[in-house]
Parts: sequence; structure tokens; C-alpha cells
Amino acid sequence: MKKHLVLAGLSILSMTTLVAQSKEDFSPSSLNQQGKAFPQVNSEGRVRAQLSAPEANRVQLDIGGVKYDMTKDDKGIWTGESDPQDPGFHYYQLCVDGASVPDPGSLYFYGAGRWGSGIEIPAPDEEIYALRDVPHGILSQQRYFSNITKSWRRCFVYTPAEYNSNPYKHYPVLYLQHGSFEDETGWANQGHADIILDNLIADCKAVPMIIVIDNGYAFAPDTKGPFQGMVFEDVLIQEVIPMIDANFRTIADNKHRAIAGLSMGANQTMRIAMNRPDIFRNYGGFSGTANYPSSDVIDPATFLNGAFSNGQKVNELYDVYFLSIGTKEGKPFPESIGAFRNMLDKQGIKYSFYQSPGTQHEWLTWRRSLYQYAQLIFKN
Repeated sequence: MKKHLVLAGLSILSMTTLVAQSKEDFSPSSLNQQGKAFPQVNSEGRVRAQLSAPEANRVQLDIGGVKYDMTKDDKGIWTGESDPQDPGFHYYQLCVDGASVPDPGSLYFYGAGRWGSGIEIPAPDEEIYALRDVPHGILSQQRYFSNITKSWRRCFVYTPAEYNSNPYKHYPVLYLQHGSFEDETGWANQGHADIILDNLIADCKAVPMIIVIDNGYAFAPDTKGPFQGMVFEDVLIQEVIPMIDANFRTIADNKHRAIAGLSMGANQTMRIAMNRPDIFRNYGGFSGTANYPSSDVIDPATFLNGAFSNGQKVNELYDVYFLSIGTKEGKPFPESIGAFRNMLDKQGIKYSFYQSPGTQHEWLTWRRSLYQYAQLIFKN
């Protein structure tokens, strides 16, 4: 019995020490709803959440794949704290008696197939996506009816700051895609694509360009079952690109078009780019390739109908071929991207490769990837 008491005492002491190690320099998250004090973040990257739920029996903070128990005070206010999180953007939820709900204190973001809470952990290089006193472009919403899907759809279009003041100039276009269980709001809300380009253009590091962000989930009418009847390539090539060229001052040739995507979007856009070199001469794959999730050796004679079988031809057809990944990404991404790079090397295909230091399969990886990719395209 005494042994058990000693162990219990040591356990309590350990927990107390852990709590004591948390720095009390918490401040409201930059992604809080206006006037909301919680959630908060401290200099260690810990997240502290608070919720008024007097009738609840158990409340947890669910972030980074871990659930942290919260404690209730005599007023019914639950407070809880996470371990340190990696820098960048994170989705999270609150679990109230087993039900996952958004935190009423945070702004909401679409990810993981739902609208939920998001929090920003300050990053050492956050200036690349920070609002600065530079000329800012316009992010507009373009609605269109798709005859292919028989449904109304929308895309977001970024035009650089100089677009309206220079009415005779035409611009190259980057088509930029989101990942799985996300939508066309991701690159604007979580990815800060427009701000990244504002800063790059102001610093003369990127060519002024238009960016088009569409929804990669496009299905043929009367499709049965999830992910069946995907027709995004048809929608993009037959409907979106002609619409953009008709309504915006674009340079409408393949040399002045680029395409890129993250994760699922990297898979989609690689297939599109390799199928249509007459449309795109620049490709960017962030944390993904068309061989995902396979990590086996790729046979260039059969992969994507032999699109990589002639390395010299690929080099002639594409100005920029860009791949990226976070250094902390887990299986199967390093393996599948590694297999793809091995194939490119054996075929003598030129490409650029970027590794985002200290990041996982997350938005900071993809913000940094866009930052790097946008500096390469349309330069020749």
C-alpha cells in the first residue's frame, strides 16, 4: 500500500511539474472571433481553450490528433491546455460529452470535410504570409454554371494590385488547388495565397500574376458513391480556363499558365499537367504526386500512360517542374514522393525540390511551398 501511495504521489508531483513548466504568457489567438479572449496561445505553442458548458460532464480540447481533458470551475467554465504544437495553422475541435463541436471563440475554416475551428501558432518565417504595408491585390468570387456537372460552382480569382491601374497589361495565370476534404476557400483562408503573392510581388521576387482557385470536387451528374465520376479535369479545361480567359486579361498560352496543388490537389494537377502540355508548361506538386499512396518503384513506360517515358521530351515541354514536402511528414508521403523523384532522376528529368523545415502535412508546408514555387514560374 505504501508503495502505491508513493507512486501516486510521484505521479501527482510529475503532473504538477508539467503544469508549472507551462509559460504564463498566453494571449488571444490571431484567428479569434472579434472580442473573444479564448482560445489563447503562448510562446511555447501551447493552446489554451475555454468553454462555458455548466451542464456538460466532460469537455476535451481535440488538436493534433490528441484529446486533452479540460477542467470545470464552480461557474461551469471549462478550461484546458494542449502540449506545444508545431508552428503554423491547425484545425481543432472541442469534444462536449463525446460530440465534436467548433470552438465558439474561433473563426471557422473548412477542412477535414467540415467547418471547424482553426488556430495559428506563430512561425519564425510568418512574414511571408503576414499583412504588410504593400499594395494589395483583389480576391474576387466567380460563380459559374457547369454544364459538365449540371451544378452551380464557384472559384476565387486573385488579381495583383496593379491589375486595375494598368488596363492594357495582360497577365500569366496560376491555377492552384486544395487538398482532400477541403474546398476552394482553403488557399485564401488557411493558405493566405493572395497575401503571399502581394508580398512577393512587392519585393520583386515574383512576376505579377492571376491566381485561380477552384473546387477539386467535381462530379458527373447522378454519380453513385463517393469519389466516383470525378470530372474536375474536364471542368477545368473545358469550362474554367475559357471563362477566365474571357473575363480577365490573361496571356492565353501554355507558357503563361501554371498549375499546382497540395496533397490530393497535387495528384489531380499532375495528371492534368501531364495530359495537357499544350495548356500548361509549369507544374507544382506540394506534398503529393500522382503515384500516391504507392511507394513502389515507378515504371515510366506505364505510369500515367508513359508520360515520363521520354525524359528529354518532358524537359522540353515544361519550364518549371516543382516538388515539395515537409521534413516531418509521415507515411506514405516521403515514400511516394521519394519513389517519384527516383523515377525523375533515372529519366534525366529536371525538377526543383523544396523541403519545408520542421513541418508536417499541413498549411505551413504549403504556404512555404507556394512562396518558393511562385518565385520560379513565368521567369523565362
